[in-house]
Amino acid sequence: MKHLSRIPYAPAILFFFLVLSSVTGRSVADEKGPLQPNTPPPIHYIVVEGIINPVVSEFIAKGLDDAQAGGAGVVVLQLDTPGGLDLSMRDIIKAIFASEVPVVVYVAPAGGRAASAGVFITYAAHIAAMAPGTNIGSAHPVAIGGGKLDETMVKKVENDAVAYIRSIAKKRKRNAEWAEKAVRESVNITAGEALELKVIDIIADSRTELFKTLDGRRVETVRGVRVIRTEGAVVVDVEMNLRSRILRAISNPNVAYILMMIGLMGIYFELSNPGVILPGVLGAICLVLAFYSFQALPVNYAGLILIGLSLVFFFAETQVVSFGLLTMAGVVSLVLGSLMLFKSPLPFMRLSIWVLLPTVILMTLFVLGTTYLAVTVHRRRPVSGVDAMVGEEGTVVEDIGGGERNGKVFVAGEYWDASSDAPVERGAMVKVVGVDGMVLKVIRK
Repeated sequence: MKHLSRIPYAPAILFFFLVLSSVTGRSVADEKGPLQPNTPPPIHYIVVEGIINPVVSEFIAKGLDDAQAGGAGVVVLQLDTPGGLDLSMRDIIKAIFASEVPVVVYVAPAGGRAASAGVFITYAAHIAAMAPGTNIGSAHPVAIGGGKLDETMVKKVENDAVAYIRSIAKKRKRNAEWAEKAVRESVNITAGEALELKVIDIIADSRTELFKTLDGRRVETVRGVRVIRTEGAVVVDVEMNLRSRILRAISNPNVAYILMMIGLMGIYFELSNPGVILPGVLGAICLVLAFYSFQALPVNYAGLILIGLSLVFFFAETQVVSFGLLTMAGVVSLVLGSLMLFKSPLPFMRLSIWVLLPTVILMTLFVLGTTYLAVTVHRRRPVSGVDAMVGEEGTVVEDIGGGERNGKVFVAGEYWDASSDAPVERGAMVKVVGVDGMVLKVIRK
């Protein structure tokens, strides 16, 4: 070493050998499995509740990417879902399959479920776990738009779903026979039965117990075998950002419907009272948000057209004297359109009657109230300008001759030229019955 220090490039040579030894050590470690540091990598914990839709799919995919970028040792996806959209489900499964970090799907809390799309997602996990008091199953595909499929199409959709879940089961070495029954027969089982049938790997009362059970397990990822270490690991709770929470909230059919009604009321008010601006702006924003929600919902476009037609009828009522017929047509169109708007065999994809009825009633009362005020204003006697002189009383200050011979009157604090069918002498009281240009038409009072 003493002689080596006299070599001009000794520091660089030493650095090169240090780097080479670290690279060699890492490659050997990779053959035996990943290096296990003293402090295990963090656990990323993601909670998903409710319908599986594009917002949830994006949230989970981003969570898996962030977990990989943040050096997580495992991602736990706590799941409680009645199901959801097929495309969103497949996006989530693709993200799980592509994850370099082990993914654990934990059906929890007690009383939760993994139904429909949740079955597929649970099967796709590297490790599947359930809490006592939960259930899994009922994965039979349905026509999300509510339309009736013919027998051939039903078979195609069902066989596609069966093939998909069997391929997932084979990849994860889970019970493929039960998975097929869950799709074809909509069977449903408890957590204990799922463990016995090898549908899941673990039953855990809490996430603390889950972490203890996971410690030391080996799973196969796209980067090879990974050993999960949870003892002493920091738990990072991953939550939706504000944008995702807002988009998820408005993807609810009830919220989407209310947004559309607010939007229609705003546009109606703006059309009835041009120049107010604020109702039109708010209405346009609400309509855009509602239409965003519709892309993930089973919208019946006949219902949507009927609701739009009701707005046309309501606006026409303010422009045409129909003695309420157009308003009634608008109400009927609104009710029918609302009933037809969302049609699906899945209850969580349908509009609640307790949202529909109050919203339709409030919208109808709003339109009727606005129409009544508009008619009242049109019938109200003018309070300014020449037309406001009709009905005013005054005194003749210059004789008014019959026919075309005009005189002068003092009305409302002003002197006016006046005419009358019969002569009216000076000092007589008169009443204005009409206006012709700048000449008042009067009669003796």
